[in-house]
Amino acid sequence: MKLRYGDVPIFLEVTQVISGYQLQTTVAAGVVAGNASASTVGPFVVGGTAGVGDTYTDRPTVIYSPLSGVEFLKQLMTPIPPSAVLFLLQSGYSAKLSMPMVLDSINGVSNESRRGMSRPADPRFSRLVQLIYELQLSGSFESRIERKDGGESSLIVFGPSLDPQIEARKAEIRGILGLKQGAREIRILYGGYSGKSDEIALMTRSMLQVMLELAATVRVPEADVTESRAAPGLVATQPAGAAGAPPVAILCGDSAPKDAYVAVEYHGRWFWIPDTDIQSKYSFGFVMLLFSISGTGAKSGAPVVTVPAQ
Repeated sequence: MKLRYGDVPIFLEVTQVISGYQLQTTVAAGVVAGNASASTVGPFVVGGTAGVGDTYTDRPTVIYSPLSGVEFLKQLMTPIPPSAVLFLLQSGYSAKLSMPMVLDSINGVSNESRRGMSRPADPRFSRLVQLIYELQLSGSFESRIERKDGGESSLIVFGPSLDPQIEARKAEIRGILGLKQGAREIRILYGGYSGKSDEIALMTRSMLQVMLELAATVRVPEADVTESRAAPGLVATQPAGAAGAPPVAILCGDSAPKDAYVAVEYHGRWFWIPDTDIQSKYSFGFVMLLFSISGTGAKSGAPVVTVPAQ
């Protein structure tokens, strides 16, 4: 939301978790003595009450610190590794979800971009995503990681198939990417298109770029865009289910939603993902996964968990 409205976002990381707890036991007792009746003559009665109660209170304290310097560069501005893109596809994440979200281009075939200067997708990119998705469904998408001389290289493997339709899809993929027909193993590299017929160059996005793309798809009041309060992008008057809809449908309104998967109040309005929008929920979870796999280089220390002994 901050990126869409031009506000400066602050990124935090958890540095320490302090687990504070309290167990309190209460014991109460009472004794009552007196005559059984209001008359002065009568049996003398003694009665008593007793009670025991326990109260457990857990008050964890989470300490955050702002991301800056090398950590900010590493976690938010470093492009997602191409090998991570292959792992996502190989592990079963749909090409229709992962490729449009994490790629800017593949061998010079451009993806759609909504951040900054808008750019429509190359029709070949959409076709390429569909072809890889169909290979996933048939179980024909294969990748491999090779380690040699202390280095690591990623490859896409176009294994032989007896199904002519699968072979036709692979041939079409080679044609779109300018690869040598019949090539079985293709190296995967990061960067722009080199023109070589035996490699695929992926221009991946950083997490900051992914968030900028998603920010442009938040449906904000049209007046906010007209008055330059918010950056150009989708507005509330555009239908959520239109063709080419964003992966995460974030709606807006003046009052708190009654059935939201996640919601936030910002600039006096509410923004939320409907709990009935399963595709947006999957996509939101996918973005959380990207945060986990996007870090490169040396890892920072894990949060310190402190448990008081008393």
